[in-house]
Amino acid sequence: MSDKSTATIARLSTVDGAFHQHLDTLLDWEGVSDKAVQARVEEILADVKQRGDSAVVEATNRFDRLSVEGMEQLRLSPEQLKKAFDSLSAEQRNALSAAAERIKRYHERQKPNSWQYEEADGTVLGQKVTPLDRAGIYVPGGKAAYPSSVLMNAIPAHVAGVREIVMVVPTPDGVLNDLVLAAAHLAGVDYVFTIGGAQAVAALAYGTESVPRVDKIVGPGNIYVATAKRAVFGQVGIDMIAGPSEIMVVSDGQTDPDWLAMDLFSQAEHDEDAQAILVSWNAAHLDAVEASIERLLPTLEREEIARASLQRRGALILCQDQAEAIELINRIAPEHLELSVEAPNDWLDQIRHAGAIFMGRHTSEALGDYCAGPNHVLPTSGTARFSSPLGVYDFQKRSSIIHCSPDGASELGKIASVLARGESLTAHARSAEYRIND
Repeated sequence: MSDKSTATIARLSTVDGAFHQHLDTLLDWEGVSDKAVQARVEEILADVKQRGDSAVVEATNRFDRLSVEGMEQLRLSPEQLKKAFDSLSAEQRNALSAAAERIKRYHERQKPNSWQYEEADGTVLGQKVTPLDRAGIYVPGGKAAYPSSVLMNAIPAHVAGVREIVMVVPTPDGVLNDLVLAAAHLAGVDYVFTIGGAQAVAALAYGTESVPRVDKIVGPGNIYVATAKRAVFGQVGIDMIAGPSEIMVVSDGQTDPDWLAMDLFSQAEHDEDAQAILVSWNAAHLDAVEASIERLLPTLEREEIARASLQRRGALILCQDQAEAIELINRIAPEHLELSVEAPNDWLDQIRHAGAIFMGRHTSEALGDYCAGPNHVLPTSGTARFSSPLGVYDFQKRSSIIHCSPDGASELGKIASVLARGESLTAHARSAEYRIND
């Protein structure tokens, strides 16, 4: 798939005649298309909808290798969450608290307000912003634990004014992560259930005897979670269908190659399907980064996962200039974009599609994952073309307000009458005409 390659990562060049075909193949991802997965998910959803707690317990025992007898064993109490927080080292408590405060401060600025205005005839129009009653947050478990995901999902919900937050997190083999539980305590989560997969999504969407039904489900998960979220959309709201994590780094050739190699690793280590791409118009620089990749990769604790990710979906791309790099950014629409260049602000107006943009050599994507402040739940697989990071607005809804004065109803009635009769909807027209006062 490349004009030059190593055992670790593909090398592509935009001047190669087959480049765009290679790029399409590299970017191709459909995480919820497998018919066998869909059939299995539909079976689980139907079972949970029909049998509630019993189906959730059975699926959890089977998939997470547990042997619990009832949902009470899969719910964590507020006391357990607080105990987990108290058990952390002072360093961990302080880091978690500092991250939570920064995330809260950033999201407070996103809060939209209700508004109204009055027209000359006394008609009042406006918009009423209302938080959701109950939100469900899915926190991944399994290959890694993500306390940061707890903060990123729960804090915007709190800022939005959501009344209750229900969290689900799988615990394969019954292994609890104190940092995840501590984050739930710190973020003020109301319910925590140690369940995951399609059965957790079903429980949140339909409700069971123990799990309250929510209005919206947010947070990333594996292929079963993504497939289940798509299937229950309409019964509940969802944030997005999240694919594997992605990073695209654009370098002008002046950033330390070791830094860039580790930035690529920071996403590749998530899982084998994650994607890490580096773009530069400096061929010697790409050579240096490739050498850093080969030298540093064996030092990673998650080397095997990162190596598989780089081999399957990674690339070092040689382009011709800055303009072509910008074209690639907007073509790829990356989840995470690092502009490791001298004057990143000069690029911003030309970038149309990116989930989060990390500006300058010193702004590693990892800072955004944990503590910079903006949300790390971001659109993947090119969906930054039409969607946005998770935020306060995802936990609120808007109602239109229309309050006509007598004169306003009369004037609007004349317009509505003409349009309604043009659509042959005479009851609409007559309803409006009754209020015409001349």
